[in-house]
Amino acid sequence: MGDPDLTTRPPAWWQTGVLYQIYPRSFADSDGDGIGDLRGIASRLDYVADLGADAIWLSPIYPSPMADFGYDIADYTDVDPLFGTLSDLDALVAAAHGRGLRVILDLVPNHSSDEHPWFAEARASRDSPRRSWYLWHDGRGDGRPPNNWQSVFGGPAWEWDEASGQFYLHLFDRKQPDLNWRNPEVRAAMYDVMRFWLDRGIDGFRIDVLWLLVKDAAFTDNPPPRPRVEGELEMGRYEMPAFEDLPETRAIAREMRAVADEYDGRVLIGEIYLPLERLVAYYGERLDGVQLPFNFGLVTAPRLDARSIGMLVDAYEAALPEGAWPNWVLGNHDVPRIATRIGPERVALAAMLLLTLRGTPTVYYGDELGMTDVPIPPELVVDPQAASGRTRDGARTPMQWDGGPNAGFAPEGAAPWLPVAADFSERNVAVQSADPRSPLELFRALLRVRRAQPALVLGSYRSLDVAAEELFAFVREHEDERVLVALNFGDQAVTADLGAAGSAGRILCATGLDREGDVQLGRLELAPHEGLVVRVA
Repeated sequence: MGDPDLTTRPPAWWQTGVLYQIYPRSFADSDGDGIGDLRGIASRLDYVADLGADAIWLSPIYPSPMADFGYDIADYTDVDPLFGTLSDLDALVAAAHGRGLRVILDLVPNHSSDEHPWFAEARASRDSPRRSWYLWHDGRGDGRPPNNWQSVFGGPAWEWDEASGQFYLHLFDRKQPDLNWRNPEVRAAMYDVMRFWLDRGIDGFRIDVLWLLVKDAAFTDNPPPRPRVEGELEMGRYEMPAFEDLPETRAIAREMRAVADEYDGRVLIGEIYLPLERLVAYYGERLDGVQLPFNFGLVTAPRLDARSIGMLVDAYEAALPEGAWPNWVLGNHDVPRIATRIGPERVALAAMLLLTLRGTPTVYYGDELGMTDVPIPPELVVDPQAASGRTRDGARTPMQWDGGPNAGFAPEGAAPWLPVAADFSERNVAVQSADPRSPLELFRALLRVRRAQPALVLGSYRSLDVAAEELFAFVREHEDERVLVALNFGDQAVTADLGAAGSAGRILCATGLDREGDVQLGRLELAPHEGLVVRVA
C-alpha cells in the first residue's frame, strides 16, 4: 500500500518514532518500597534512549486508592506519592526531552475512583450539582440492576449505593464509577485535565477504553455473553452495542483532538478493541480524530502464523483511510507477553515484524528481553480482574535489569510488589548487553537499521505471494530505496523465490545477528524461525 503524501510536509515525530510503554510500578524502584517510581524511571532513561525508542508512554501515575493500580483515579492533576511528586514528573519530562525522548501519559476518561471528590459530591445527594456527572439508575425493582450490562472484571456493571438509594454504573471495578460523557460539564472538565498536562510539556495521551465512553441513553440490554475462549480478554465474550462505539464517542474523539491541536506536535493514541473496519473510523472522516487508534490485530489474533499475519496486515492496510498513519502493537499490560503467547523460538521474528511493518510500533517494557509471564501464586495475586478468571499480574512483573538482588529493579532488602521472574539472572539487560546474539541486541540492531533506512520508516508496503506456507514476505519502498523483509515462521528451513522484490540484495539484519552479505532473491534460503531484512540492489 502507498504511504500518505510526505513530500509536501515533513512527517510528525509520532510517525517516524518508536513508542516504549513503561508500567511505572514495575520499571525501577528508587526508594526501596518495592514499587517503581518516577525517579526510578528517570534513572533508566539512558537505557530507553540507547535502545532506540523515541517516546515513553507511562501507565497511570495519578493519586489513586489502587483498586485497579492507578486506573481508578482520585485526582487527575497530581502524582500519587507512591510514584513521587509533580516536581519529579516535571524533572522526568525535562530529562526525557533532553535525551530526545517524548513523554506520553495515560488519560483515563471513562471512569474515576469512587474516592474522587467528584464522585463523593455526586453520591452525597440526588440533588448534588455533580449527580449527573455519573450514571445513576433506580433499577428494575426488587433489588435488580437496571439491565444486564456486565463488568469487564466480572459480575453486573451496577453497584447499589445505599446512601442515595440508586445504582451507579461501573464497567470495570465497583470502585471505578463511570463518568457521564453525555454531560457537557464532564467533557469540559476532562478537556481541562488534558490542558493541565499539555501545559506542563506532556507530548500526548494514550486514551484508556476510548471506544466505551458514551452509553445508550435508554440503558438497553446487551446480548448475552458467549462462552469464554481460553486466553481471550474477558470483554471479548461480549457484544456491547449499548455502550460500544456509539457515534457520539467518535465525536468526542474529535473534540479531544481539537484540544490536543491547541498545542504543537502532540499526539493522541486511542485504546480501541474493535474490528478493523470500525477501528479506523476513529481516525475521523477528515483525519481529525485520534492520530493513532491502537491496532491490536497482532495482540488479539488467535494465531500468529505467516498466513494469518499476512491476511491481517493486508486487511489493515486496505481498511486505512487515505492519509491515515498505521500503527502496530505486540503486547501491553493487559495481555500475556508475546514470548508467552508464541513461544521463545519465535520472539525474534515477532520483533522483526513489529519494527519493519509500515507505521508506528509500540514496545512493551521487557519484551525486548524476551521476558515471559511469571506464574503468580494465588496468595500473591493482586489484579482485580482475577475475579473474572484471568489475572494480568504475570505480564506486569519487575523489569529485569541485572543478576543482583531483585533483578536490579529495587534495592536489596526491598520486597517487590510482584515476584521477579525465576530466570532473571540469565535474562536481564546486563547479560544481554554483553551477548551480541541476544534478543536485546537484536532490538537495538533492528532500530538502528530502521533509522538508517527511510524505506522502513516512511516507505510503502507491499506483500509478496510466496509458495512456502510458513513464509511471510513484504517489501517497503521509498523513493529509490527498496527493502525486503522475509520471515520464516515454520519449523523447517525454506528456499523461496522472492524475485518479485528484485534480483539480489544485501542483508541488513538477521534474527540470529550472525548472517550477513549478499543474497540472491530468486532462491533465498531461510533457516527455521529465521527472519531477514534485505536492502534490494
